[in-house]
Amino acid sequence: MKAIILSAGQGSRLMPLTEVTPKCCLQPGGVSILEWQITQLAVSGIDEVVVVTGFGHEFVEELVDEFKNIKVRTLYNPFFRLSDNMGTCWVARHEMDGPFVLINGDTLFEAAVLQHLLTDADHYPITLATDQKVSYDSDDMKIWSERDRLCRVGKTLDMSHVNGESIGMMVFSRAGAEIFVSKIEGLMKQGDGLNRWYLSAIDELAQSGVVGISSIHGLSWCEVDDPVDLAHAEQVVKTWPIRPVRERVSEETEATTYQRLPGYREK
Repeated sequence: MKAIILSAGQGSRLMPLTEVTPKCCLQPGGVSILEWQITQLAVSGIDEVVVVTGFGHEFVEELVDEFKNIKVRTLYNPFFRLSDNMGTCWVARHEMDGPFVLINGDTLFEAAVLQHLLTDADHYPITLATDQKVSYDSDDMKIWSERDRLCRVGKTLDMSHVNGESIGMMVFSRAGAEIFVSKIEGLMKQGDGLNRWYLSAIDELAQSGVVGISSIHGLSWCEVDDPVDLAHAEQVVKTWPIRPVRERVSEETEATTYQRLPGYREK
């Protein structure tokens, strides 16, 4: 299966750390966010990763060249300064030609999160990974669900309906990919298409009954959006049983692979 990672943004809330370096190349636990993501994807059976780049694309291109055990390539979004992440999805729409996983470039997750989502994704064309917590703030991408069906997703939902949040990861069947591409193509033709989140497309599709949810509550993940998040991520990744490692393959070259820590068992 293919995974598409949306990593075109700069991460302005993390300035000055992201003045030159893109957010996905910041290093919680001494390893870049992107390396953490690709490592968890590789151990979960994903065999192809497309990283959609924009700001600081040259840093990302250099980084992905170092991976082995998984095919990784980049796709450049030339409109990254003008568009939100729906525009980034639109640039990647031709990659959405079969089942795939879509991941935000600032979502860190242990492999068990993706493995749970993939085993829970047979009931709807599109399945959104969700979590629950005691309270939600204005910046959370909140959800309203009924049983395993997504009803709405957005930042401004009526709080009386909110019962979870999106973690920034979802899986599409082949039919789900076709539905999603058709929706974002239609929305991008509207006047505000460039300024929309792709989850606004998912919100509209949810109202037609084609989007399910998979709760990953109790599993480990985090979002890196500001310095507080980055400090939290430093602590979170220390607990994960699989981590990226650099391996020298020649006198001049290193490759990135992964290491299972003692006690790890395949899910």
